[in-house]
Amino acid sequence: MIFHIRSRTGIPPYLQIVQQVKQDIRLGLLKEGDKLPAVREVVTMVAINPNTVVKAYRELENQGCIEKRLGVGTFVTKQPAGLSPDIQSALLDKLEGWLAETQAAGLDEEAVEALFHTAQRNQRGDQHGTDSKR
Repeated sequence: MIFHIRSRTGIPPYLQIVQQVKQDIRLGLLKEGDKLPAVREVVTMVAINPNTVVKAYRELENQGCIEKRLGVGTFVTKQPAGLSPDIQSALLDKLEGWLAETQAAGLDEEAVEALFHTAQRNQRGDQHGTDSKR
């Protein structure tokens, strides 16, 4: 597993680690019994404070997603409820195709995020109290 910490998101680094582990579990990239990288490995990988990684792993443990085994490592304990990894993987493929289209169109990350979040709001129907899509 490779972690990526983005400093400009406003999301604390430990929560980014938590989110990435949970996403990889949901997508079936991490399965029950898989070993997570040691704290030292994560620190080297993303150049953050070891306490940040410990905090992330503790949060994941409190949520029941992982467990520490003394002297052995940290392991995934369960798959979260929701869609099967196969369905999520298929949806991910479609999303990656859409992202390739946005890149080909020359959109930057901020524009892509704006489109994505607007589409999410439209799907939920919360366009600032209006009934129209635009």
